[in-house]
Amino acid sequence: MPADPTAATGADIRHVGVLLPWANQAVEEELPQLGEPGVVFHYARLVPTSRTTAVDHSFWHGLRAAASGAVDSMRHLPLDATVLACTSAAFTGGPELPPGVITAFDALTTLLHRCRLTRVVLATPYPQQVTRAEAAALGERGIQVLAHASLGLDDGYPAICAQQILDLCAVLPPAALAGADALVLSCTGWRTLTATTVLHQRLGIPVISSNRALAIYALPPAPGAAP
Repeated sequence: MPADPTAATGADIRHVGVLLPWANQAVEEELPQLGEPGVVFHYARLVPTSRTTAVDHSFWHGLRAAASGAVDSMRHLPLDATVLACTSAAFTGGPELPPGVITAFDALTTLLHRCRLTRVVLATPYPQQVTRAEAAALGERGIQVLAHASLGLDDGYPAICAQQILDLCAVLPPAALAGADALVLSCTGWRTLTATTVLHQRLGIPVISSNRALAIYALPPAPGAAP
């Protein structure tokens, strides 16, 4: 069930600003279910100047360009962290993000390294070239992608059902799955909660989604942890 922020005292509440692609529906559904008591998410929607929803350079650049205004819209909130809830915007170029804003890709790679999950298989809804770009970007962060698969879609991610994700992961090579530390379901825009549970039971390895990585990033630092 969704985390209940009232279970924490006022002093314990952690506020996280979420910069959200304007067509994204999954983040606002999944983060409260993945979050912990005491974490409150505040959302600001990013509208690219192209006013498009398909992932391409004008979309990614438009999201990044809109980030400054979105951060400004939350300037009076007591934010402990601010995240850009888009994975692919991190490795496709564009304007600099405001200081302190981290992307879903940053949260994902941070979590993988923290958990020592450095050999992964990757599944995405993206076009093939975007998935290949992510595999290369993960490699640059010290994470080896043993195999990847994608649905080849540039839009319509909210309509993807759990069975499509399961079918996609079924085409990943068994040898790669056997050698992987984790399965990564990249993209904040598709709903992964049901598929993640099934895949973990089926494969016996951690299944890390972009939204789960964001939820874990939103937690307070562990006592004694490096900043």
